[in-house]
Amino acid sequence: MNRSDRDRPGFDRRMSKDEINACPMERWTGRISVVRSRAKLAAAMHKLAGHTLLGFDTETRPAYKKGESYLPSILQLASDDEVFIFQLKHLGLAKPLREILADSAIIKAGVSLDYDIRELKKLALFKAAGFMDLGNLAKKAGIKNHGLRGLAAVIMGLRISKGAQTSNWAKDVLTPQQIQYAATDAWVGRRLYLALKQTMGQEAA
Repeated sequence: MNRSDRDRPGFDRRMSKDEINACPMERWTGRISVVRSRAKLAAAMHKLAGHTLLGFDTETRPAYKKGESYLPSILQLASDDEVFIFQLKHLGLAKPLREILADSAIIKAGVSLDYDIRELKKLALFKAAGFMDLGNLAKKAGIKNHGLRGLAAVIMGLRISKGAQTSNWAKDVLTPQQIQYAATDAWVGRRLYLALKQTMGQEAA
């Protein structure tokens, strides 16, 4: 961490909600593939082959009643030029997805990964490997914000929407707003990993 970083919100202290909200809004504007059939799953795996760094996230239908809970509804993987949204209610945690999640040669970058992995294992067992929690990297870099939204503001100077966060992710057909939100979260995860590695003075993957 250099001297200028010590005086930046997020480094010398947590960046506040007001400071985060003052950042310009950005979203993923590239290709998005919503995958809900075996044919589209095969096509997605073909496109993802050879990638060694993916942004990772999941979304789950929110529970509002005591004792109510739901399994993950979608899994997002972002490459450098496309974001794939896998609808797990149609696919389950299919074998090709489990293979990516268990591949130590593929970095999957995101936040709160222990929870996501634990919930995904309720759909199907796999041996998680290659996951990189951005919150842990942020701590090592001396950053006080550890969530995706806070890190996006601190590291990239941008704000990502929370508008669709508590929507019903178990819907049969996702809305355009949900698709955009989900894609942006995965895209930001990948970008943050690269930015954090650079901030830490390490070679980016």
